[in-house]
Amino acid sequence: MELSKEQVDRKRKKWISAVLLLLIGLLLFFTLFSNTLQSVTLPKVRAEQAASGGIAYKLEGSGELQPVNQAELPNSAGWRVRQVLVKEGEEVKKGQRLVAYDSTSAERELEDELAQLEKLTIALEGVQDQFKLSMVEGNESATREVRRELATRSIDIAMQQRKIDGLKEQLNRQRELRAPFDGIVAKMNVAEGLVSTGQPDVVITNRDLGYLLEIMADKVLVDRLGLAVKQPIELRVAAEGEQPARTLEGIIDEIADAGTRIADPSEGGGGASAIIRQKELRIHVADAALKGGEQVSVKLERASSGKGWLIPNEAVHREGEKRFIFKVEQQRGALGNVFVARKVPIDASESTDRETMIPADWLYEGELIILESSEPLQDGNRIRLQ
Repeated sequence: MELSKEQVDRKRKKWISAVLLLLIGLLLFFTLFSNTLQSVTLPKVRAEQAASGGIAYKLEGSGELQPVNQAELPNSAGWRVRQVLVKEGEEVKKGQRLVAYDSTSAERELEDELAQLEKLTIALEGVQDQFKLSMVEGNESATREVRRELATRSIDIAMQQRKIDGLKEQLNRQRELRAPFDGIVAKMNVAEGLVSTGQPDVVITNRDLGYLLEIMADKVLVDRLGLAVKQPIELRVAAEGEQPARTLEGIIDEIADAGTRIADPSEGGGGASAIIRQKELRIHVADAALKGGEQVSVKLERASSGKGWLIPNEAVHREGEKRFIFKVEQQRGALGNVFVARKVPIDASESTDRETMIPADWLYEGELIILESSEPLQDGNRIRLQ
């Protein structure tokens, strides 16, 4: 019996030990499981290391070269084209005939008005004879009446003469187009035998005065690049047909205010839109090989003199006038290291539409900057890295 009791005690102790081990195992399992479950529910963030260096200012723009002096010559009378005397791309001299129109209707109208003038002149001669007769007869009443008729007829003749002079001037001006200056025929929108379509029949450019390229840029960028009037600037002409791409030099002719634009939320950081002042650069180009209409681009780049940490604008947040970022802080925990979002106020020294530079002593090398998060963050929030 004694032996049997000892065996029972040993079995009981084994069972108790087994249950205790099982309970400890379950406790560890649920502890790890709860931590794992909790970590899954933490905000998920995307982070990267800040780059060290100077901020790069870039100005990129393109446009079509437009002549400084250009004349659009319309068919103001709407007459049918009788003869086209020049071709597109042809050089012309001031006063040279370009297009002749069928002015038959206007010439007939002028002939009719000349005939009407002749009738008025004949009628005036009849009134003059009446005036002479009344003077001979001494009829004062008849003389006054004829004198008034004579004045009226003279006024009608003067009005008709002015009308004829106007028709002659209009006919001489509209029966053909002439070049207003030495230049190149840029466009021809006419064909013989047809009436104009509403566009200018001929467009002439003055190549001697050069061409203009107009591009828009943010005022801050213009200031950072140090652009000024009379400053040379390198341009690139796009390839066209058999003509290869090439570079040429332009001169900044004017820097004018050009209103404002609404910035994308990512440009200034913090998810808020901002109003950005703009400038219009007018760049003058003089090159004998140009004809106008060429696609030209400009690309300028300059690095800032100062150095610091370069932060993408998407990582910058705002609270009123204050700005801040979140960095990743690693902390030791009972079950391993955990990651925490740490709020860091910043004071930007310079920025572009893509990145912001902060002083070099505000971060340590290798620290991770949070770019985006699945949930809004507060200082000290636990996070999980993507």
